[in-house]
Amino acid sequence: MSNEDFVLHAEAREDQGKGASRRLRHQGLVPSVIYGGTKNPQSISIIGKDFLKHLENEAFYSHIITLDVGGKTEDVILKDLQRHPAKPVVMHADFLRVSKNQKLTTRVPLHFINEDIAVGVKTQGGILSHTMTDLEISCLPADLPEFIEVDVATLELDSILHISDLTLPKGVESVALAHGEDHDLPIASIHKPKGASTEEASEEEGESEGEDSAE
Repeated sequence: MSNEDFVLHAEAREDQGKGASRRLRHQGLVPSVIYGGTKNPQSISIIGKDFLKHLENEAFYSHIITLDVGGKTEDVILKDLQRHPAKPVVMHADFLRVSKNQKLTTRVPLHFINEDIAVGVKTQGGILSHTMTDLEISCLPADLPEFIEVDVATLELDSILHISDLTLPKGVESVALAHGEDHDLPIASIHKPKGASTEEASEEEGESEGEDSAE
């Protein structure tokens, strides 16, 4: 877990619309909005270079952020982010207010461990594929994990790891599983490399033909 405290400084803004947002970006600012809780949504602007620096840290995406707007602070999480398709520029950001007594819903990254020693990879010649790289969870702010660890050491060839196979931290629930077993989606699997079956069959045929010729 990261012990870093993330603080963002912002200013309230009154101007709305695409034109206003464009002007802010030309000034090196990121147009953003805070919503949720008992307050009305608030439009703000953030210094772009400071924001980009925080975005380089994976923990920032699943961490409680202290947002300082003109000297008044609020606890938020980053809920949505729009980046420029070709430039290192953030076009817009959404922040969700959080309360220590209310559960929040967000996505946290999955960290896969023991991939190189997984049974299906090391001893059975398979390839590990990731179906999911993050998971939507529900928890109180105090229980928000930076990431969820996925141990694939015992995963065998032709096996699939599902959400229900994860060991979630205390107080953390999967949003998908809350909707029922039908939403127990796959996270990772190990399968044979493409063409492996065909190559093995060809080798067996070659060995068989060699034996016949010898006879």
